[in-house]
Amino acid sequence: MQRNAIILISICLCLLPFTAVQAQRDTIRLTLEETVKLAQLQSVDAAVALNSLKTAYWQYRTHKADQLPEVNFTGTVPSYSNNYSRYQQADGSYTFVQNNWMTLNGKMSIDQNIALTGGRISLVSSLDFTRQLGKGAHNEYMSIPLGLSLVQPVFGVNNQKWQRRIEPVRYREAQAMYIENTEEVTLSAITYFFNLLHARENLMIALQNSENADKLYQVALAKRQIGYISESDVMQLELSALQAKGLVTEAMSNLNANMFQLRSFLALDEDAVIEPVEPPTAPELRVTYNDVLDKALENNSFAQQIRRRQLEADYAVATARGNLRNINLFATIGYTGKDVGLRDSYDRLQANQMVEVGVTIPLLDWGKRKGQVKVAESNRDVVLSRIHQDQMTFNQDIFLLTENFNNQAAQIEIAARADLVAGKRYNTSIEIFLTGNISVLDLNDARKSKDEARLKHIDELYKYWRYYYNIRSITLFDFLTGNNLDAEFEEIVRR
Repeated sequence: MQRNAIILISICLCLLPFTAVQAQRDTIRLTLEETVKLAQLQSVDAAVALNSLKTAYWQYRTHKADQLPEVNFTGTVPSYSNNYSRYQQADGSYTFVQNNWMTLNGKMSIDQNIALTGGRISLVSSLDFTRQLGKGAHNEYMSIPLGLSLVQPVFGVNNQKWQRRIEPVRYREAQAMYIENTEEVTLSAITYFFNLLHARENLMIALQNSENADKLYQVALAKRQIGYISESDVMQLELSALQAKGLVTEAMSNLNANMFQLRSFLALDEDAVIEPVEPPTAPELRVTYNDVLDKALENNSFAQQIRRRQLEADYAVATARGNLRNINLFATIGYTGKDVGLRDSYDRLQANQMVEVGVTIPLLDWGKRKGQVKVAESNRDVVLSRIHQDQMTFNQDIFLLTENFNNQAAQIEIAARADLVAGKRYNTSIEIFLTGNISVLDLNDARKSKDEARLKHIDELYKYWRYYYNIRSITLFDFLTGNNLDAEFEEIVRR
């Protein structure tokens, strides 16, 4: 407690000119958990993750809408023509005739994709109006009160069936990816937080070392007067005091740079002064490789990505096979009527039916389409091989991450003990120097060990929390609370 008070007083004295200008600046004490929450709410990276989710959401909504009936209206209001065109007469000769007319037409249709067959069925009602202009001008109407049309590929690939299989997987992948991107924001926030914490500890160490170096130099001068220490040792301590002052300036600049980075990342006011709170001792938590792997395969976007890549590869093969022959069925049934009057065009209705089958079968293509099928099949085999390799790499990364996390708690305990011992050794070395005889080299070695042990403790804490949040980002599961990481995606995309 006394040591911390001395350090804080020293900081205040050292930064007095600086704080005189910034006395009115807000000081924000942030714990690691508070930093993570702020980052997920208002960082730029969080906004990027949200926009990626919105893109995937509306793409999925478009796919869903494509499965529902559409009501469409098409029309021409009006079309006018007054020109001459070439016309072949009964004797084979050609002449030019004048076209002078105006038309209006409109069609209302209800269209529905048929997911089972890949076709499209439409219920249609239309009305056409033509007015012949010039000499003998007259009107004529043609109506189709009700018609039913069907367009159906016979042997081609059913695109709608494949999209119904692929798009839900793609959207689930995007949902998992959003949470993972949010966790990536968390990892960045942790890095910035510990960088600032490390810089603050470095400044406190530099201030304490500078203060101690000045005191030791003054003691050395007194010892030199009574011949108890050599001139070389005095000069060495003077040099250490000067170097310590330089390190204070360097540490202060480093602290300001890291504070600016965290402040910018969290989108905080530029006048805010962030005071990071050192996390407490790491909680007692151990995870097993099998548990982490099971949660990752259950929740991670990687599992959905594998499924999507497999489906897309199969879809490419099915498309290539469907292109071997192309047969389309087009059929229309209904009633039509025509007359010079609008009402009469709906009275005397006649059957309006048409069936058309279009066939495209290559008789000689030198194996081009068959080659396209082989290419698609080879590409699918490549995709499957890469998926297998990616799966092995994924499992290996999880194994190493789990091992590192489980070992890190012990590393923190060792670092904390080393920090305590190194601090005691340094204090003992100073006391011996003040009252007895110790070499400057031993004194500097004790100081260096103390500084390294303190910063090592901070670094080990950083590694622990980074490993932990890495596991969270991969599994989308919080092992401390025992809950899955989830989100209300419908609400999120409407922000």
